[in-house]
Amino acid sequence: MAFLTEQDKQYVTPEDICAHVGDEYGKFMGAIVPPIFQNSLFVRPTDVNGVTQTEYAYTRVSNPTIDIAERKIAALEGGDGALCFSSGMGAISSAIMHFVSANCHVVLVATSYGCTLNFIKNYLHNKFGVTYTLVHGNSVEEIEQAIQPNTKLIYLESPSSLVFHMQDLEKIAALAKPRGIGTVIDNTYATPLHQQPLKHGIDISCHTASKYMGGHSDIVAGALIANREIIQSISSNERELLGNNMDPHQAWLLIRGLRTLPVRLKHHGESARKVAEFLENHPKVEKVFYPGSKTYDQPELYNKYLTGGNGLMSFVPKGTTEQVQAFVRSLHYFQNGCSWGGFESLAVTVGIDDDARAFGQPENLVRIHVGLEDVDTLIADLEQGLSKIPD
Repeated sequence: MAFLTEQDKQYVTPEDICAHVGDEYGKFMGAIVPPIFQNSLFVRPTDVNGVTQTEYAYTRVSNPTIDIAERKIAALEGGDGALCFSSGMGAISSAIMHFVSANCHVVLVATSYGCTLNFIKNYLHNKFGVTYTLVHGNSVEEIEQAIQPNTKLIYLESPSSLVFHMQDLEKIAALAKPRGIGTVIDNTYATPLHQQPLKHGIDISCHTASKYMGGHSDIVAGALIANREIIQSISSNERELLGNNMDPHQAWLLIRGLRTLPVRLKHHGESARKVAEFLENHPKVEKVFYPGSKTYDQPELYNKYLTGGNGLMSFVPKGTTEQVQAFVRSLHYFQNGCSWGGFESLAVTVGIDDDARAFGQPENLVRIHVGLEDVDTLIADLEQGLSKIPD
């Protein structure tokens, strides 16, 4: 568990935060890259007056390497502190568990990440009697109508990672707070660089740090950011008792990824805007889902909350399901993979169930991640694949 220090607060730009927050060179013998404290136990040496000389005891609770990652993330997001987890779902499930109780009710954006939906709709519902109402999320009135007397949580994902629906964070927070309802958002798509939900009244912002924060497709990690009270509570309860904390080597790799996050994200966004424009003008593409693009259908919310884009988008090619699947298989530079946020470009067809269909996910959706390769190469790859779809 790490909170921002007064020294941390002197860094205000994302570039400076990523480069310097938490890096106390004097503490680590001048090392520009901090060491990995790859140990479970911290003994408590004392001086001649019997004063304990270390703030650490056990890595399941806290660790110096993990603290650096948490301080950088908290500073980027504008929270009092942050907690790192062994996976994105570790952060998300802990944030949800902080607010829910047996037989309570949750309002849930229907286009949220599939494992989050499964956790609430099946695990919490079947084990603890938690009920839920799925909402599109575009309308605050829709969310207000879904609230019940036992509602404990409104769970958001904005933009969502398949069709990129956004929600009005300020209005939802204003709706929830007077009623004592918690708010949690999956902010993985935007990253702290492009959206800071806590500043709009949201209680907890969660990230799958395996994506852009890590950036190299070599860690599975999660993080959440909140005020001091929430951080202390989750650290002592959901994270410590469930044991889903991050390990030190994982944290060291995450710190490495954070240092280049602003540069990488800028490149992803610049390339993706060109890819989105190419797809929007292609005769064999029916619709493109990319926040900030010319055809994005929530420009007001994009301009209100996001300060930029990244490399993730979806689109619907024309053709049958078999032809769309063949298109994905024909790509050379876009590898067929389900994750995103790394250096590599990816493409995958997205399955659909009745709930997804009812809340706006079209058939034959293809999600792509625009990586760090040359953008003209990537556009040429998409062109050769689309050209094989019959007219």
